[in-house]
Amino acid sequence: MELFWILLFSVIHPYARGQGVYAPANAQIVHSGQACVVKEDNISERIYTIREGDTLVLQCLVKGHPRPQVRWTKTAGSASDKFQETSIFNETLRIERIQRVQGGRYYCKAENGVGVAAIKSIRVDVQYLDKPLLTVHQTLSDVRGTYYQEKTVFLRCTVNSNPPVRFIWKRGNQPIELNKDNGVDIYEPLYTQGETKVLKLKNLRPQDFANYTCQVSVRNVCDIPDSSVTFQLTNATCPPALRLSVNETLVVDPGKDVTLSCEVTGGNPTPTVSWSRYPSPLPQRAQIRGGSLTLFAVTPADSGYYNCTAVNSVGNPAKRTVNLIVRVMKNLTFQITPDSNKDSESIQIGRDLKLSCHVDAQPQDKVNYSWYKNAVPIVPSESLIFLRSDPDMAPGTSSLEIIDMKFRDQATYSCVANFPGSRVPELRVDVNITQSSVIPPVLTVPAGGGVVTVREGMPAELVCLVDGKPRPPVLWSRADKDLPMPSGDWVVETRDGRLRLNNVTRDLGGTYRCQTAPYNGLNIKKREAQVQLLVQFAPIVDPVFQDVRSPYYQPVTLRCAVLKSNPPRIARVSWLMNGRPLRSDAPDTQDAPQLRIERLGPGNNGTYECRISNGVGVSSCVFNVSGRPYNPEFYYDTPNPIRILKDNNYSYNLQWTQKEPAAVDRIIGYRINCQSAYTRGKQTVISRQINVNEPQKGVLMSYTLTDLRIPLSYEVWLTPITSYDQGDTAYRIIQYSEPYTYLRPSDHVCGFEDERICGFSQDRSDVFDWTRQNHLTQNPKRSPNTGPDTDRSGTKEGYYMYIEASRPREPGDRARLLSPLYNVTAAKGPKGSSRVPYCISFFYHMRGKHIGSLNVLLRVKSIATVDSLAWTLSGNQGPEWKQASFIVNPIGPFQVVFEGVRGTGYEGDIAIDDVSVTKGKCKQENSVSNTVLAGGAPAQRSLSLDVLLICILSSRLLFYR
Repeated sequence: MELFWILLFSVIHPYARGQGVYAPANAQIVHSGQACVVKEDNISERIYTIREGDTLVLQCLVKGHPRPQVRWTKTAGSASDKFQETSIFNETLRIERIQRVQGGRYYCKAENGVGVAAIKSIRVDVQYLDKPLLTVHQTLSDVRGTYYQEKTVFLRCTVNSNPPVRFIWKRGNQPIELNKDNGVDIYEPLYTQGETKVLKLKNLRPQDFANYTCQVSVRNVCDIPDSSVTFQLTNATCPPALRLSVNETLVVDPGKDVTLSCEVTGGNPTPTVSWSRYPSPLPQRAQIRGGSLTLFAVTPADSGYYNCTAVNSVGNPAKRTVNLIVRVMKNLTFQITPDSNKDSESIQIGRDLKLSCHVDAQPQDKVNYSWYKNAVPIVPSESLIFLRSDPDMAPGTSSLEIIDMKFRDQATYSCVANFPGSRVPELRVDVNITQSSVIPPVLTVPAGGGVVTVREGMPAELVCLVDGKPRPPVLWSRADKDLPMPSGDWVVETRDGRLRLNNVTRDLGGTYRCQTAPYNGLNIKKREAQVQLLVQFAPIVDPVFQDVRSPYYQPVTLRCAVLKSNPPRIARVSWLMNGRPLRSDAPDTQDAPQLRIERLGPGNNGTYECRISNGVGVSSCVFNVSGRPYNPEFYYDTPNPIRILKDNNYSYNLQWTQKEPAAVDRIIGYRINCQSAYTRGKQTVISRQINVNEPQKGVLMSYTLTDLRIPLSYEVWLTPITSYDQGDTAYRIIQYSEPYTYLRPSDHVCGFEDERICGFSQDRSDVFDWTRQNHLTQNPKRSPNTGPDTDRSGTKEGYYMYIEASRPREPGDRARLLSPLYNVTAAKGPKGSSRVPYCISFFYHMRGKHIGSLNVLLRVKSIATVDSLAWTLSGNQGPEWKQASFIVNPIGPFQVVFEGVRGTGYEGDIAIDDVSVTKGKCKQENSVSNTVLAGGAPAQRSLSLDVLLICILSSRLLFYR
């Protein structure tokens, strides 16, 4: 289904005067398609109701000149959603398979740079009905001491819907009525999410063990069917229970297959078991069989919390959780901390020393550290203290403290980290501790390396040299900007102190900080230095392109401004005309080089270019200089531009304004060329020059194009002319469209010549759709001996609507085409009658031996929507188009429904064309004797049965205004 909504409003041009004609400023909202409900609230804002999953189409028809740009925004409902700005005229916002969160208020904003923006809004109400969820809860309570226990069961039915639902509880197939059963109670609990109704079974009785159904209904709004859920209550009903086959925390080696089993130990009905993972989804290679979850060749990325849940709609779900940890160990680092009490930065005999070792692991607390001295395991003593977890370091850090270091303590110390009993390889780091092998680091920037200059797009290298034993890594970060490094990390580690940057851009320029890392070396005060990166780039100029128009024989000055440049000094400026140098390339250091054309004439029109160089690159300002007039701007909001002429022709009132007419010499006329579009062998219809008085800015000019053929479209070129030159040409397509209205029936005949098909729409409740077609779009392999060759007028370009009877259609399949909704007022009919007659006229084509039926229904909108048969015809009616007409007397807003019924075979195409709905009786010449009702009875000229039926169904009538 597609739901259409159309906004009409205007943007008034302040220069409009004289013959300038503009649409009214007041807004009007019209609609087509199949909205479930269209109503207005107390602030005259339209509310559209649509079914979830259908297609919503909002169309904003904007009036204004110059042509406005349209932008859609949304508020309310979910968080604000913004749609991309576009300049498409009559912008259409289309939402496929609309969801409930997309309901809310939609705004159409139109701007054309003139005055204030025009804004219209509409509220979209998305209707939906989820499947209800039924849960059962039981309680036991002592009654009269301990004589017996009373068992109470609560059946809770919850559903999400819009609009609110109506609940119906059933025991078996019989609705439960409170006033007829004292053992039940139905109520709505407080503080529940969604809509909830509870059925309470008090002091459970034998007859209470039965099937219970919760049925929910939104009363067929938007054709949403009722939904229900059923639960069988027995004396064995009980909530689920689970048992895990593994510990709640499971640690495994990588590469191992892991199976987690969840055994159901209780529950009736039989619970359903499911597995999930937090915070990530289950791994793609996970396999679930019954209550078991198997993970193949696990990796550290598979770690997480795995949840097993059993549900049977009784009580609360049973849940068990397994914390799966896959062992991993990496990045083993060390630190040498001199005696902190002495504020020392080097190791000395007679002072304390601490060696620390840290590895990134999972699980961190299961890591085992071992210390060795010259490859011999260290035995803790008063002078060698082993700390499993050093409180002064990062968690999971092991330290070895050497107290009052002696000469014998100078050695090679090794730290080994491993997982006991695991296949994860151990990690080892060796540290040589002597007075000569441990020297504090020194960080320096090489001579000339404090400032690095590089051209944009080239690579760059920043260097900070570090010396010391052991040599620590160098960490790089941005110093003058709160920005990450080019890699996206805030800090980048380099082993040799060299930071390499590729494809440098200007935003990478600035100051970079280098500093020694606190690990894999001495744990002392960090050494820091800074390097400045200068990025050179070509000048940034304004304007990059400018269209300059001027009257002939007047001076013109061109300026090219330099906005930014590095280096800032301008090294060279050169001017060119049409690619040829104008003057010598003499240095010009001014920030805005300029060129003066003393006298613009036909000989010095052209493209002027100012090239500016700063020694790094060259940038250009380009000026298109001419005395040509600007292009005209077509006015698209001409009221009723199309006039129907005789001999199947039409005329079009073309209107436009002239863009900046005072920028050049006086415009004396326009050249108009018009030819047919979208057809082979295009034929020129009009080619002439029209003379005009001097155009004024904002004043509309017009010209009527005649002898245009229905339903052809035409290409139009419009070119302004001065005494010296021709201007820029404006181009547009003129498309024939039928001036239908949704508000009231008109005398216009709908020939389905444009894609909007006069506001007709497909019925979503039928089996298949009507198809718009003409002779040129027919399938060459279509079924022979059925269907029309052309439309009713006999032209190959003319369109009609038809039903295709070929596969996959089956006998009896129906296709319905709905007219727009026609309003009916309370005006009196002829001779005091309260019903106003309307004439429905159309042409039909029913050729083929398998022709089914063509029915015309009258759909009257009231409290209840009623379809009544107004006209019908069956069987083969020959190869010609024939006309039918009849009178209806609706008592409310109505639609005309054309229903095509597929016959017994594929030679059964049915077509219609030239439909009209007019107020008053049918003209005598339009009456046709072969319009018959089913069974062969002549068609009645007025309908009374449908009126009687509507009066029975409703006590009052709703009228659309």
